[in-house]
Order: sequence, then structure tokens, then C-alpha cells
Amino acid sequence: MLKLNWRELSALALAHDADVSAKWDRLNAMRGDLPFLSCNALIPALQAFGQGDERLLLGESAGIVVAMLLITGDGKLRWQTFQPSQLPLGAWVAEAGLPLQQIADSALQDGPLTLCLGLSITQVDPLYSPREDDSGVNRHDDYIDTAWVDIVGSFDDYWAARGKNLRQNMRKQRNKLQTEGVKVDMRVWREGADMAGVIGRYGVLEGKGWKAQKGTAILPDNAQGRFYTALMVNAAARQEALAYEYLFDDQTVAINLCVKRGHTLTILKTTYDESIKTYSPAFLLNEEIVQTLFAEQQIERLEYYGSLMEWHTRWTDNRRTLYHLTTFRNSLVKRMAQTLSSREVTA
Repeated sequence: MLKLNWRELSALALAHDADVSAKWDRLNAMRGDLPFLSCNALIPALQAFGQGDERLLLGESAGIVVAMLLITGDGKLRWQTFQPSQLPLGAWVAEAGLPLQQIADSALQDGPLTLCLGLSITQVDPLYSPREDDSGVNRHDDYIDTAWVDIVGSFDDYWAARGKNLRQNMRKQRNKLQTEGVKVDMRVWREGADMAGVIGRYGVLEGKGWKAQKGTAILPDNAQGRFYTALMVNAAARQEALAYEYLFDDQTVAINLCVKRGHTLTILKTTYDESIKTYSPAFLLNEEIVQTLFAEQQIERLEYYGSLMEWHTRWTDNRRTLYHLTTFRNSLVKRMAQTLSSREVTA
């Protein structure tokens, strides 16, 4: 069983202590190297969505930090990884060879969370931490299925493998656009100076749709707008930002906000003009993005990281299940938690 020596710091250390942030990014690079889990993404997330109680746990072995968890309170006597909805995965990093279940067990049993009965590691990607069997004090729960596209071979071969209905639908839409004389353009923004404008236009599109009615739309002056602007500006400084904007006759109709690192491109957010009923701007944009990626041959994997929807299955057959891992103080606490969960389900 893994046993680490743990230290506890304020989450603000990620922003104010260069040594701490360097350790976090070093571990992130060793396990997934995910741009949305870099410090330059997590710090804006904490500033925009943090509650102020977030803590940073550092697990050491032989004097070297080998695991770090950014955690927040989850009700009485429980903690979980920092997980605003804007982050695809929970905020933790570790050396590649360390089993996540043992990291969580050690953090709870050996760490400073003395009054904590349960610790949850949220939205775990099995690509980087394979799911293990439940133990006496651990429980794994399905979160969502998510999809990705492998950018391998030629676009023609990829497209031929897609369903007939999708291919016909996209061809009809493009023929209709051409017949009606609509000028179609996809613009790709990479520079930090362009990101505020992109986020502003993104907000205009979301302001027309259902998210505005629910109060969840991205706007330049709300927390989401500030977060995505900072994230994309920071990513642009590392040449990792890509914002794809689709236009009909110079009018924005769809935008995808993406980050890339290595050979992976991740779509963080997508929106489109919901007032357009005769076309599917999001589908048209997605087709051009995929076609461009196949042509450039720089990206090998396009990650959606959202809940698998029917439309995803038209673009790819690939899927995997993200999960939550919860470790309990002991087996009795686990049984009590399961009993309470069962009562809530049947209530």
C-alpha cells in the first residue's frame, strides 16, 4: 500500500508560489499533460469559481512531491477535487506510475484531513487512470460517456465510414448555401490579443439561446467570460489556443473554443446561432475542423470531453466512460454512505 507524507497549503499557492506551480505542472506533464489542468488554466478557474476554502495537498515520497490534489469542501466531513463544470476533469496530478486509488487512500489516511470521512476524486479519465475494482473503502461511480475522433489516415476514408444520413445532410446543406449565394468562412484565432473579441462574439451567440434564459451563458463581464478569456489568453501565450469561428456572409454563426497540446486538440466549449433553423452551423463547423485536422496532420486526437450525445455518434464510434472515485475513512463509513445513497434513490 502506498504511503506518502502529505503537506497542506492554501490553493492560492498555485498562483503565488512559483515552486509549487512548477511542481504541479511537472506532474501534469508526466500524466496526460492536459492543458486545462495546467496552472495557467487552474488559477483563472479558482479566481472565477473558487469558494475560498480550496486546499492544496502535496504528497511526498523520499522528499519528492509525487502527487498533488486541489480539493474543496463537499458538505460536512467530506472533500472532493476542485471541479467547476468548466473543467472537463477533476483537479489532481501525479506521477504516471502511481495508482489513483492508492493516492486517494493515502491522502485520506495519511494526510491532514483528520475530520474527513470521505474524499472524492471527480471526473477521472480512464485513459490516464484506469478504473480499478472497488475495495472495502473505495467506490467507483460512472460519470459520463465521452467521445473522441482519431485523426488517422485520410479524411476521405474517415468520411466514407460515417453514416449515409450525415454525409447526405452535410452535402445538401453546402449545396443549399452555394445555391443561395451565402458566403461561408471559417476563421481560426490563435493570438491572445484576439481572444477577448472571440469571447464577446461567443457571448452574443449564447445570449440568443436557452443558456441565456437559464443564466448560464458566457458573457464577457461574468465569471465564465472572465475565466474563458484568461484561459484562452494564457493558452495563446504557449501557442496552445485555437478558437474556430464560422461565418455566413460575415455573420458569426458558430464558435468552438479549443486548446491543444502535443497531438491532442480538446474542444472546451461550443455554441451556435440557435435562430438559424435551415442549417446546422455547429455541424458545418465541426466538419471543416475535422477536415482541416486531417489535412494538416498535426493533431492525432480530437477530444470532445462532454457528455456523449446522439450527434457525437454520427461523427465517431469511439467512446469511454469517465468515473468518480470515492475513498472512505473505513468500511463502516462506506456502508453507511451506500445506505444513505440507496434511501435517496428510492425516496
